[in-house]
Amino acid sequence: MKILILCTGNSCRSQMAHGFLQSFDANLQVFSAGTHPAEQVNPQAVEVMAETGIDISHHCPTDVATCLNETWDYVITVCDHARESCPAFSGEVRHRLHIGIEDPSEVTGSPETIRQAFIQARDLIKERFSRFYLTEILGKELPRCACER
Repeated sequence: MKILILCTGNSCRSQMAHGFLQSFDANLQVFSAGTHPAEQVNPQAVEVMAETGIDISHHCPTDVATCLNETWDYVITVCDHARESCPAFSGEVRHRLHIGIEDPSEVTGSPETIRQAFIQARDLIKERFSRFYLTEILGKELPRCACER
């Protein structure tokens, strides 16, 4: 199973999702890329992921252009901008999904406010990508929460 997680900068949300998916199943081929990649992974994303035992410090932002000719089982966008500006893939893409997450790197305020934004984004990414893994990859049916009924 080959999965690409796409974001604008590939420095935060897509990197965290990449780390979580890889931690769920080492047999998955997980990649992440950006439409306008940053120079490095956001240090706060590295920090909050390390708190969960997942090391993304060795990850590097990648330009999506390097991925366009490949075959993907899933291409998952995690930000609206990447979804709207998603380039055309010449390789096969079996499934396209959008799992939108607000960008914690755009939050302003005190260091604690910013840290909390990264923690909230991390926890939401873990929840949504865990659900994706269980339902889409493993094919399990999960009980619906009361808010979805």
